[in-house]
Amino acid sequence: MKELLTAVREGRKEDVPALLLSLDRAERRSALAELKTMRKESRSWEWRERDRIQKALLIAGAGCHSGAAGCATWIGGRELRDWTRSPYPLVLDVLADRDPAWLGDLAHRLAARPTATRIDYEFVSELVKRAQCSVPTTEGFVVGWAETVSTLQWRRKGAPPLIDILRADPHLAVMVPRLFETTELPPQVIWYGDQEPESADNWPSALATSVDEGLLERSVLVNCCVARLLRGGKPGDLRFFLTVLRRLALTEQEEAERVADWIGMAADGISTVAGHAQDVLARLDQRGGLSVRELADVSGSVLFRTEKKLVRAQLVLLGKALRRDASAAEELLPVVAEAFGHEDIGVQERALKLVARYAPPVGDPLREELAMSAELLGPVHRAAAAEVFGDLLDARPPAEPYEEILPPVPAPRRLEPAPETTAELVEEVVALVRSGSRETVAFERALDGLVRHAHTDRPALADALRDALADRWWLDDTSSHVERTLSSDTGIELVVAALLERVSVRAVHDGRAGWTGTGTCVHAALDGILRARLWEAAYSVLIGRSPFLLATPTWHTGSLDPAVLVERLRTYQRLGVEPGEADFAQALLRVRRSGRPEAAEAAEAATLLGTAQGDRLAAWLHADEPVAPVRQHHLENEQPPSRSWLQRSADRTRRVLSATEESRVIQQEFPRSFHWLGRPHFPDGHRCYHWGEEPGSWLATLPEDGETMAAWMLPAVATCATEELRGAAWPLPRLAGLGGPAAAAIHLATAYGLGARHPEDRLSAVDALLVLAAEDRLDAALLGRELAILVDRELVKPNRVAESTRTAAATGAYRTVLTVLTAALPPLLAYDQAPRGLSDLLSVAAECAERCGAVTAEPIPGLTALAARGGTSQLVRHAARLRAAWEKSSETTADDIEP
Repeated sequence: MKELLTAVREGRKEDVPALLLSLDRAERRSALAELKTMRKESRSWEWRERDRIQKALLIAGAGCHSGAAGCATWIGGRELRDWTRSPYPLVLDVLADRDPAWLGDLAHRLAARPTATRIDYEFVSELVKRAQCSVPTTEGFVVGWAETVSTLQWRRKGAPPLIDILRADPHLAVMVPRLFETTELPPQVIWYGDQEPESADNWPSALATSVDEGLLERSVLVNCCVARLLRGGKPGDLRFFLTVLRRLALTEQEEAERVADWIGMAADGISTVAGHAQDVLARLDQRGGLSVRELADVSGSVLFRTEKKLVRAQLVLLGKALRRDASAAEELLPVVAEAFGHEDIGVQERALKLVARYAPPVGDPLREELAMSAELLGPVHRAAAAEVFGDLLDARPPAEPYEEILPPVPAPRRLEPAPETTAELVEEVVALVRSGSRETVAFERALDGLVRHAHTDRPALADALRDALADRWWLDDTSSHVERTLSSDTGIELVVAALLERVSVRAVHDGRAGWTGTGTCVHAALDGILRARLWEAAYSVLIGRSPFLLATPTWHTGSLDPAVLVERLRTYQRLGVEPGEADFAQALLRVRRSGRPEAAEAAEAATLLGTAQGDRLAAWLHADEPVAPVRQHHLENEQPPSRSWLQRSADRTRRVLSATEESRVIQQEFPRSFHWLGRPHFPDGHRCYHWGEEPGSWLATLPEDGETMAAWMLPAVATCATEELRGAAWPLPRLAGLGGPAAAAIHLATAYGLGARHPEDRLSAVDALLVLAAEDRLDAALLGRELAILVDRELVKPNRVAESTRTAAATGAYRTVLTVLTAALPPLLAYDQAPRGLSDLLSVAAECAERCGAVTAEPIPGLTALAARGGTSQLVRHAARLRAAWEKSSETTADDIEP
């Protein structure tokens, strides 16, 4: 047994099987107790030392367990799985003396663990082979099977086709149905590599071939596909199941047996799934396999969808049904009339024509019901509706004057004081440590609370935190890498570790003195400022001098009341405490100024303090200048303008961003960690690596300089449109709510967000637009011009901007949106070849004009010429609609001002 433990400590994994097989049951039990102790000790070792014994420890522990449950728990332990090459062949050697039933029990227990991977699959499948037991069907095992099969196919050139691999698999009939029930398909299954999706050597084709050859039962696979499409899931997974279903080429009988399933898919499925179900229902209707009631049910759901293609196709299907059987009008026409409320005027027009053609004669109750639904039609179709229904349309009272509806101005929320009791503070600090959150309110309160409580009773605070964080890896680790690891942390854990003496005073001092805050992007620079503050706070809790932090915000945005800062400086002066450099610098960046009267009063009070910090605060408040002046900056020279949209599309230009100028005050009077803010910055297209991060601490660094912050954040925000990244527009609503003027940078960032690829990013931009409008800081003409520039450079797509502006208008801000579009449309209307999606922008503008009227007395340049082209294209029709609404509004205004 001693030789076994020595081999484990030395990491000699190859020697473990022979040494272990020579031990009897009692010796293995004794060895297991020692191995458990060794495993517990290794958790505090340095990672290199721990990594050296992992495999040997895993093998020995697996062989010493007498029960399958304990063995499965040991093998599945997280800290024993951090290896590159699998040690499972040696584990199989130490389990060679176990009976098949025991091995089968172990196999099923390992397969049921949520951490099972593809490597676990290979080990478990070998256990199943030796035990001759049933194959597990847990999700982890099934995913591992699919990944392994795919790896065999793509591993090397000359590998056998996928269908040959499946033919040779003895578990194919068991595993495939379970694969369709997994939460998420493995990427290897839905990835086609260099092949086309129509290729014969991929999963959909191989599964269809397996059905043809009788390896899989056809009805089972069809039912699995249909059930999964009804259940929903990730679009990529659903496209895979739909491809399999299409490869199976369902017969007429198989389609007719699943009418309810097709109706469910058409109503709730993603666009591609709904489109396929709609095609199947159309075939069923043509063959007489769809009743009028069923057609009415599915139409009622599809006509409420936002996809115009699906809605129009459903109206075509209803028209065919009505032509074939006019008696179905009583049941189908009320469903058609529901499309009167659709947002697209083209859909409204199609529905109105269908109702006009098949509506019953005058006096019929159905006609009266349809006339009531016609009230949902937009103003452009009111005249046509009057021709269809005549006097049945309700006489409308005079329209009330339009009133713009904007959201209430966001009110700043005051931060609660730091927790008064140690227990309350510890609870909040532990939550931040475990989550790693840097949300402004919770983070700043907890940081200030640590400094306050360390000043009054540090031992009590340290004891409470030590008990609450007993499981943190660095608490019992005595190696030197603890300080090195924590020194790069930008969370509150650094301050807690210093308080618990896991970071030395020397390391804290060196961290404060050595950090310069330089970085390749604004995110790294802002993290550097926060890190400097954390090192300073860590030093403060170690020496216990500071009674509180000066930079703790007054409001949730990070802004600081100037009167509060003056009072804090007065308290510091009375106690004889020297403020921390980083703490005071951050307080200056957060203090409210922007020409407010209270800022001037605070400046006078700060002057009376007679301290260096008071004089600096007074000068800062009196200057009331941005941290860094902003100017627009193009990444490359302007190209000669072209009036052809196709030619402009061929000459792609780079992003339009903003630059910031030098600030000597920041570089001369602020600590080195803040100097990045004062340097001139010209966007050069450099890509940073802060994807997916949304810490509130970034924007809370400069809460009174929204324009400057927007200029620095602009390269990252622009990627939501230019590179179609998800989540890149998250700062926009917060930037709109920051202090200072809202000028070119904030409006340009909002313009990028309105043209973002993903809906959630467009919603962030809509929120920013509405916040700016509610605060009366929106320059609608400026935003419109920025949108025109971005569309002109093919940096945003007009149809995405149309979706965003339509969403904003739907909140009640029709006049605001129309003012923006009025400035954006003229440059786009001037092209000989209109940009794709311009008709969508015209549609939104027309809807706004119909509701709120024209926003200027002058017509939109280029609109009349476009509307006069004639034809039935959506572009010309929406232009004519906008012109008609504009002229009608202008006439009404002229009538109102006549004497």
